[in-house]
Amino acid sequence: MDEKKAAILQEIPRLRRYARALLRDRDSADDLVQDSLERALVRMDNWRTGESPRRWLFTIMHHLFIDQMRKVSRRGEASILSLDATEALATPATQTESVASREIVDALQQISPDRRAALVMVAIEGFSYAEAATMLGVPAGTLMSRIARGREELRGLLDDQARRRAIRIVEK
Repeated sequence: MDEKKAAILQEIPRLRRYARALLRDRDSADDLVQDSLERALVRMDNWRTGESPRRWLFTIMHHLFIDQMRKVSRRGEASILSLDATEALATPATQTESVASREIVDALQQISPDRRAALVMVAIEGFSYAEAATMLGVPAGTLMSRIARGREELRGLLDDQARRRAIRIVEK
């Protein structure tokens, strides 16, 4: 039992990264991670010994995220993306890479949650299409479609941001 708990604890940084990609709000992401870990510990018998708990934990987290989104849509509540104190006080980045990374993260937050989840699972977390499709509970073709549309949407958003940045530089 202790080996299982240790293996689950090792996955917490990845779970946090995925939750932050889904929700953007640090507190909400931490709540999602905690809820996922609680559910995992209660249902530890469902995890097969000898396998990595990563797929299992990500599946739990994704299902909890979908449940939260359904609750929000039923209630008609708007989700608020609050700035952390460190984000609110941050100075603008001077490095091109930092600006580009920030723009990618911001653009990723603007696409639909289904497309964002598919992209994050495959492009960032490194799951195969088959694994991601299983964890998200969709056919592989649907996953590939979401990834293709998400990438297209990201390209459009990033091209638009690059144009706006170029205009700002010229105006100064």
